[in-house]
Amino acid sequence: MKDLRKKILFAVLILSAGLLLWGCKDTPSGAQPAIAPKAVEVNTVTLESQAAPVSVELTGRTASYRVAEVRPQVSGIVQKRLFTEGSEVKAGELLYQIDAATYQAAFASAEAALAKSEAIEYSAGLKASRYRTLVRTKAVSEQEQIDAEASWKQAVAEVAAAGAAVQNARINLDYTRVTAPISGRIGKSLVSEGALVTAQQGSALATIQQLDRLYVDVSQSANEFLQLKRKLAKSQAEHDGQLKTEVKVIMEDNSEYSESGVLEFSDVTVDQSTGSVTIRAVIGNPRHELLPGMFVRARLTSGQPQTVILVPQAAIVRNNRGQAMVMLVNDQSTVEARPVETGRNIGDRIIITKGLTDGEQLIVAGLQKIKPGVPVKVATQQPGAATQAAPPEHTTAQKAE
Repeated sequence: MKDLRKKILFAVLILSAGLLLWGCKDTPSGAQPAIAPKAVEVNTVTLESQAAPVSVELTGRTASYRVAEVRPQVSGIVQKRLFTEGSEVKAGELLYQIDAATYQAAFASAEAALAKSEAIEYSAGLKASRYRTLVRTKAVSEQEQIDAEASWKQAVAEVAAAGAAVQNARINLDYTRVTAPISGRIGKSLVSEGALVTAQQGSALATIQQLDRLYVDVSQSANEFLQLKRKLAKSQAEHDGQLKTEVKVIMEDNSEYSESGVLEFSDVTVDQSTGSVTIRAVIGNPRHELLPGMFVRARLTSGQPQTVILVPQAAIVRNNRGQAMVMLVNDQSTVEARPVETGRNIGDRIIITKGLTDGEQLIVAGLQKIKPGVPVKVATQQPGAATQAAPPEHTTAQKAE
């Protein structure tokens, strides 16, 4: 019994000591006041709307402006090749010489046949003329006079046929000189001296491509093409129909080609397998820097700009739902997180279609050190920096079919 009392007394003492310590914790004496958080330095830009041209960037390939395959039009042995492979040739320049001996002989024979026909026609004409006089005095019968007239007309027809044969022989003789149908750069020769070629053969002797201008063929979805077409129609109407779509070529190394082009035509049908429309532009190529078949990107710029707010892509953050957010400095110099709606990329910047207004301060550096509600101090502020020197707007490049 005595031991039980000691245990109860010991438990009471422990409980009293615990309550005393708890009371001391709840009512501290001489507590220090809370320290205000230090303002974080950030870099900002002042948002400002700017007129930016709207364009679409598509991938495609270059194609020769004109292509001519050189083929023989008469059969024979190639005697000479008179051009350097890969050189520039002019229209009408002699490229190959085919053995002309048989064609020269055929031309001479045709000329002789023509001379014979002309002699017969001359004699028949004189006879017909004389019979016209004799028939009046009944020296010859009317039937004889009719036969003489018919013989003369037949001789006239034979002269015409012989003249056509001479012309045909001259054409074949000329065809032994294979000339360039267009001016341009000629490729490799597929035949050499001594080769037998035939008229209208399937394989070309060489190919000439005109390179001072080139086509750029790109594909665009039918829906985007209709939108671009409406924008262009609106721009042309506002500028009295004088506005044209400018085309700039972006090379594979992302450099911009120096020459500008214009949109020439779009296909009249939609590819059923891809739902795309082929767009063709013509671009100058005076120094022959572009070659047919090169992979390029074509930037089609409409003339009517639109007013937009551009922000650096680095200033866009995503919340846990994937929504685009930006961090702003509000009137209380604290961080404000605001959801925004984004549009297309323009270089290293992005269009904000909803959520921002002119004059607001956008935080562009120091985002990893802040969160909503944190006080901040602006270290660097650049008015309008987010929208200066905006390049043309363009979409993500699409692969050409």
